[in-house]
Amino acid sequence: MAQPFLKKDDDRDGEEEYSLFFGIEKGAVLQEARVFNDPQLDPRRCSEVITKLLYLLNQGETFTKVEATEVFFSVTKLFRSTDSGLRRMVYLMIKEISASADEVIIVTSSLMKDMNSNTDMHRANAIRVLCRVTDGPLLTQIERYLKRAIVDKNPFVASAALVSGVHLIQINPEIVRRWSNEVQETIQSRAALVQFHALALLHQIRQNDRLALSKLVTSLTRGTVRSPLAQCLLIRYASQVIRESTTDNQTGDRLFHDFLESCLRHKSEMVILEAARAITELSGVTSRELSPAVTVLQLLLSSSKPVLRFSAVRTLNKVAITHPLAVTNCSIDMESLISDPNRSIATLAITTLLKIGNEASVDRLMKQITSFMSDIADEFKIVVVEAIRSLCLKFPQKCRSLMNFLSSILREEGGFEYKKVIVDSIFILIRDIPDAKETGLFHLCEFIEDCEFTYLSTQILHFLGNEGLKTPDPGKFIRHINNRVILENATVRAAAVSTLAKFGAMIDSLKPRILVLLRRCLHDIDDEVRDRATLYLGTLGGEEPTAKTDQDAKEFLFGPLDIPLPNLETSLLSYEPSEEPFDVASVPKEAQFQPPVEKKVVGGKTAAGLASAVDSYQTLLSAIPEFSLFGKVFKSSAAVELTEPETEYSVNAVKHVYDGHVVIQYNCTNTIPEQLLENVTIFVDASEAEEFSEVASKPLRFLPYNSPGQTFVAFEKPAGAATVGKFSNLMKFFVKEVDPSTGEAEEEGAEDEYQLEDVEVSAADYMLKVGVSNFRNAWESLGPDNERVDEYGLGARETLAEAVAAVISILGMQPCEGTEVVPANSRSHTSLLSGVFIGGARVLVRLSFGIEGSKQVAMKLAVRSDDLSVSDAIHDIVANG
Repeated sequence: MAQPFLKKDDDRDGEEEYSLFFGIEKGAVLQEARVFNDPQLDPRRCSEVITKLLYLLNQGETFTKVEATEVFFSVTKLFRSTDSGLRRMVYLMIKEISASADEVIIVTSSLMKDMNSNTDMHRANAIRVLCRVTDGPLLTQIERYLKRAIVDKNPFVASAALVSGVHLIQINPEIVRRWSNEVQETIQSRAALVQFHALALLHQIRQNDRLALSKLVTSLTRGTVRSPLAQCLLIRYASQVIRESTTDNQTGDRLFHDFLESCLRHKSEMVILEAARAITELSGVTSRELSPAVTVLQLLLSSSKPVLRFSAVRTLNKVAITHPLAVTNCSIDMESLISDPNRSIATLAITTLLKIGNEASVDRLMKQITSFMSDIADEFKIVVVEAIRSLCLKFPQKCRSLMNFLSSILREEGGFEYKKVIVDSIFILIRDIPDAKETGLFHLCEFIEDCEFTYLSTQILHFLGNEGLKTPDPGKFIRHINNRVILENATVRAAAVSTLAKFGAMIDSLKPRILVLLRRCLHDIDDEVRDRATLYLGTLGGEEPTAKTDQDAKEFLFGPLDIPLPNLETSLLSYEPSEEPFDVASVPKEAQFQPPVEKKVVGGKTAAGLASAVDSYQTLLSAIPEFSLFGKVFKSSAAVELTEPETEYSVNAVKHVYDGHVVIQYNCTNTIPEQLLENVTIFVDASEAEEFSEVASKPLRFLPYNSPGQTFVAFEKPAGAATVGKFSNLMKFFVKEVDPSTGEAEEEGAEDEYQLEDVEVSAADYMLKVGVSNFRNAWESLGPDNERVDEYGLGARETLAEAVAAVISILGMQPCEGTEVVPANSRSHTSLLSGVFIGGARVLVRLSFGIEGSKQVAMKLAVRSDDLSVSDAIHDIVANG
């Protein structure tokens, strides 16, 4: 509800005036709506009631069908009033409530009458409302009125008809496209808004015809557009044509580039900004092409209008990412914006200066930023920190001063997201700049002494356990870590215990001290801390040893966890307590899961555990004698639909890959209540899969209505090989009619068949998506012995992201560290992938992409694995993909 607002006058101090809408209720307003039925209408009273109804609707209040219909009919009676203000309110009410009322036809005659009236305001509003509530047949009847309205001399009427056309083209494109001549005529209008709406509608009509759109832009760029709004639209459409076309091979000039440059000299500031932004966003833009746009934006940096300064600095900020040298001349103007009263402008100016700054200007910039940081909100501070991180990676020699700055702001007040960005930045600098390692780790140790965020403390402790060991004197971090065991909450204490264990495992001289500290943790009040201490004491040999050698202990503490955590959790939940211990090797390594399966009865008790897809499929297939000797399922694919939606029968296929076999599971559903299917069998044509031979099949005896069933076909293939092929499928069955009243099937039936889509076994089916927590460590652990590197041309692609997605799809591997996402306008990108190939060999892949101005994409593929033949196989997959 609206809150009361207070108004103070000199003569009426302390008195309150309340909003018209304060405390209104739907029921009371619906009672007030009865005034619409009075013989003598009060226009002012009726307008107030409609205003309240509109307020309720826009506040999310819902009307029942009966209420909406009653209000709608009552409002239609207000057409008998000649009051212009009330008539405008009636139009608004009909637009808002007509979607809830079925009897729209009642009001169309009144609207059509207004559409042909002599009052221009009534005509324009009636057109808007009629087009909002009309359907296809009625639109055909009023089409000639709308065409006439488009070329009307009154700009209000013409604009209303054009805007209605923009909305109608979404639901009735065929009709609106017939208005092309009228819209083309209107685009020459002297009224700015009419020209703007006409251009928008004409673009909608021609947007699917590249040639027509190019001709439209060509004709309009010759100076016939007067409206600044229409000119901005034209710039956007010209940019679209430029993106879809190529440069002139003889002159090297872009199509419409001269037009964009001419718009930089337009008298309207919005047109200048739009043209400058369009030039800076051109694909493969050169410094020569950028120069005039940057010059204009530099002039706008000193504008008295905040919106112009903001737009200019934001555009230059984006340019600085790809062309920092082009923005260098603007640095003096940007430095003056650091003290701008608008903090958004100041933040953009700072981050742009950080992107274009040189090594000599770093110290001066940091002094300015130090005084600036205390005046801005956390969301702006995050942007500045990210820019400082990039600057430090650009100039590693300045890492000490930049690291000190990050440390100082880390100790200041701030929210979780802000502190997390600072900590992540320090992590990156420590990993990438060797000279920053020791200083950065000490800054992190100081921070966790007084850190209020549990998540950040645990992350820093984990990071210390990996990177602190690589410093000359790791023992000096022990005090900081042990303080967390004494002073922090249970979560942080548990993380500190794990970190201590890593130091004890890797540094023999520290091991006795670590064992003493771990023994103290055996008396902790939290069971997680005690359990970890007990485990690590056994691993390090302090108590009952659980690790046979030091190498086993290091592998346990530092080795990658190649099991997805959801899989491990699911397997633990489904584990039944028994004398046989839980076997980690039984946990599936596939990252995808099937929805929860039904509860199962084990030993007379109900086990509510959820099995993963591989677990449930393994159990299902092992119970079938024909497949029981195939061994363990390596991978089960996601279901692939083999029928169109809403057809008589629904069938999808799941591919189960073994070392020497492939089993295709067909999940069938009968969607016809009057039919019962018997002896359902899939006949598979493997003529396009020459290396596969069918060895077994299992038909489905009965398939009643809406009761899913499975049928299987098994194929033998070369053991351990990533064999590919395509299978054609034909479903044959015996169909019987079912009596709807009794549900019993007739004794007689008939044979029938149903053609299904093909099933394709691809190379991706032989790869498990298994992620790694630290790609760099995993890459180094595999070593260069089994590495294979080669370069490939991927041909022309619309975007670099399209090429990245295509290669990831071909390999079927798990992207790591978010590298599957390609930043906008990137000319190069690196993706990191991991997985397990059939046979159990780990595979890591580095993909380096680059795209040229002609949209030709090149790729460098580096593969490391446990087996050299697997590295070669990955290259073969890409070469043949």
